[in-house]
Amino acid sequence: MERIETRAVHGGERRPGPEGSVVYPIYQGTVYSVPADTDYHDIRYHRLNSTPSQHYLHDKLAALEGAEAALATASGMAAISTALHSVLRAGDHLLVGDCLYGGTHDLITRHAADFGWSYTFIDPNRPDTWAAARRPETRAVLVESITNPLVRVGRLPEVAEFARAEGLVSLIDNTFATPVNFRPIEAGFDLVLHSATKYLNGHSDLVAGAIIGRADHVERARTTANHLGGSLDPHAGFLLARGLKTLALRVRAQNANAQALAEHLAAHPAIAQTNHPGLASHPDHERAAELLNGCGGMLSFRPRGGEVAAAKLIEALQIPYDAPSLGGVESLITRPAATSHAGMDPADREALGITDDLVRVSVGVESADDLIDDFDRALRSC
Repeated sequence: MERIETRAVHGGERRPGPEGSVVYPIYQGTVYSVPADTDYHDIRYHRLNSTPSQHYLHDKLAALEGAEAALATASGMAAISTALHSVLRAGDHLLVGDCLYGGTHDLITRHAADFGWSYTFIDPNRPDTWAAARRPETRAVLVESITNPLVRVGRLPEVAEFARAEGLVSLIDNTFATPVNFRPIEAGFDLVLHSATKYLNGHSDLVAGAIIGRADHVERARTTANHLGGSLDPHAGFLLARGLKTLALRVRAQNANAQALAEHLAAHPAIAQTNHPGLASHPDHERAAELLNGCGGMLSFRPRGGEVAAAKLIEALQIPYDAPSLGGVESLITRPAATSHAGMDPADREALGITDDLVRVSVGVESADDLIDDFDRALRSC
């Protein structure tokens, strides 16, 4: 079962399911009888991430990434924070990519000191600088497969190799790429993180996260999650497992639509800059073509006319929803400076290229021609 399309449908399934079911049922209950001498973390209890519904979802998530184990969490940020708490202790140091999802950036810059951690930002595209950033107390490195919102693609296999050589735990947020376009375990990463709210679910109707990877690391993360209490609701888990089955179909369509829209916008006289790894003009285009099976459904751009033009364009569009989040079947559009990265210091945003006029698009599965027509009409009206 090597191909991702088949793995998405059948990976982790029980054949047959309980009572002969094809669709695995929801185990809504939280209380189960406990055999004598059961270890605390093996008690069947929802907060301990050990119920039948949770085991089923974990097996599907692990299968998708080609990993040994997985853990579902109550949100993407729960996955990131739990994973970091499972590998870092007070006094430890973290290497972290310099362009991050705003929530991750805020967690590290605003709370690392509260936990006794220190950190250093690194450029995932410059391996020659990583050794100088490493300290004796460095324990882990965290990067994103495709960064939010500038869609950069770093030297990912080199990051995993560096971590392995230095005895560090390597973590990667694979939300933007998805297991369809990139599978970090195959590149040597220890832990893969997802905001499953996004592409893994794909229907904008739940919030969830996932920690996937080596069994020993995932088990430490589960123990940490059991104490922190960020388990995923069983009905949300059911919806997520259902969404996973169409992941490959959705992402293939989103890849194609984003490529078509990015190419169109890159050639449009009203657009000053378009960011998408599938464009030859993108600084990481060659690396993306080598590493990825598809360049993703995310793009960003800057219209001529600045922030005012960006706001007018978003208001004039009819197909994309003006909303944060991403990865759903419907196209979404937003200004990261006002939503996903609003918590960052404006000077830090500007330094990274997340300008006030930057517009991010999560391209859905609508007709690419209709999306292009909608952008053309909206740009004319602005």
